[in-house]
Amino acid sequence: MLLVRNIRLPLSCPDPDAEAAAQALRILHVPARKAAHCGVAKLSVDARHGKPVLVYTMAITLKDEGEESAYAGASPCVCFTQPARFSFPVGDTALKSRPVVVGLGPAGLFAALLLARNGFHPLVLERGPELDERVKAVEHFEKTGELNLNANIQFGEGGAGTFSDGKLTTRVGDPLCAFVTDAFLQHGAPADIAWRQKPHVGTDLLRGIIRSIRQEIIALGGEVRFHTALTGLKIENGALAGIETTAGDFACQQLILAVGHSARDTFAMLHGLGLPLECKPFSVGFRAEHLQTEIDKSLYHAAAGHPVLPVGEYQLSQHVSGGRCVYTFCMCPGGSVCAAASEENAVVTNGMSLHARNGKNANAAVVVSVDGHDFDNDPAKAVAFQRQLEQAAYRAGGGGYLAPAETVGSFLAGRGELNLGAVQPTYPRGVTPANLSALLPDELSGALREGLTAFGRKLAAYRAPDAVLTGLETRTSSPVRLVRDKETLVCEALPGLYPCGEGAGYAGGIMTAAVDGVRCAAELMKKYKPCE
Repeated sequence: MLLVRNIRLPLSCPDPDAEAAAQALRILHVPARKAAHCGVAKLSVDARHGKPVLVYTMAITLKDEGEESAYAGASPCVCFTQPARFSFPVGDTALKSRPVVVGLGPAGLFAALLLARNGFHPLVLERGPELDERVKAVEHFEKTGELNLNANIQFGEGGAGTFSDGKLTTRVGDPLCAFVTDAFLQHGAPADIAWRQKPHVGTDLLRGIIRSIRQEIIALGGEVRFHTALTGLKIENGALAGIETTAGDFACQQLILAVGHSARDTFAMLHGLGLPLECKPFSVGFRAEHLQTEIDKSLYHAAAGHPVLPVGEYQLSQHVSGGRCVYTFCMCPGGSVCAAASEENAVVTNGMSLHARNGKNANAAVVVSVDGHDFDNDPAKAVAFQRQLEQAAYRAGGGGYLAPAETVGSFLAGRGELNLGAVQPTYPRGVTPANLSALLPDELSGALREGLTAFGRKLAAYRAPDAVLTGLETRTSSPVRLVRDKETLVCEALPGLYPCGEGAGYAGGIMTAAVDGVRCAAELMKKYKPCE
């Protein structure tokens, strides 16, 4: 396959895909009759200079694939590549019992998928319910404020990423990203995730994909048990021998632990067993909502609203005094702020959007970094810090899981007011005017003010005083890491245990977590073959 990069076209081009294909063939000096396929490999928008242009990378396959390498030098923007092919070797030692995967978020889902595809018949345990039941529980909480501690935006089939924008972007550059993307496509994801610069699925389409992957795992001999939480580990002769759960005990010598970033009871259980937990950086702040039209204008200027342009999204960061970083996280174009609590009398915010991204508001987490130095490098103190912030937000909201909120202009001036204008908050339980600064340590509040001021210089929409801040956002990532060997991915203190995904501190986001699940399953498979 030949890739032709950096084909730049104006928005006025009547058929940009066809024009990009024609230009790619001209750059290669290949007549159209020789091409078997010419399609979009990557499409992005360059809006840096106020006049957006479309930037294509085209993928061309020739009828005679043996000729392709000869065209690689046709231009500096041309390269020859071959589609990724994945081989997962299997070891010679038979397992005594089937491997267990705990957690059915992206990491656990893809670990179980790879194991099932290779005949390992994994047992998958998920503390929450299957997806349809989970969606009903979330909708019930939004309407009534009655929280189910095991069926919410954090827990249940699909993990926390199910209620999100469904972003599949990542910075890791791992070849296994292609394996994950292929699996998503096989299970019904939109075709454009293969070539969009910033691919996303949306919470609505993501649900069907998750169900479909689970059904493949079961069809291949895997077993999925819902409403089954891990409560303990059985250790014999220094190695894992079994697990304790709310549904009874199971023999288990190989466990992929993918519990997600909110399984605080599991973190405490592991800490109590003396397993090596350490603090890792995470961030806290709030959700910022703007009109999506204002975000589009800030990014695309006069071209905002052009039908070819995607809904505007952004990512901002600013190093502030004191050495901290304030940044935006999990930006949801045309989305809504969601009620993401998983503990009683605590308020947690997050954001999500549908595939169409057609909501009136854009939202993003605006957060400031914290790390082990803030907590004496004590994982228990880091978790306690999150919990204290969430409980303070609950009290400031007035109970009933209402969220404290403040407009940007008020927050910057330290007034504690909610002066609503064009932007109406979307948090489903409702909001209460509050002084958000009072909910955070002074150093963090000051850093967030400094960051927001800097963001206003970078993106015009952030200068709007009626943008709404809803708090608090505390679950950006896991506050702890369960230490594992860098090569084998096994917990050094407990052979047979594979800390995996975001909860174990090794991923952030759907794609990265899914890739880590595949990596852990692949390492397990290198050593063992399925039990007889």
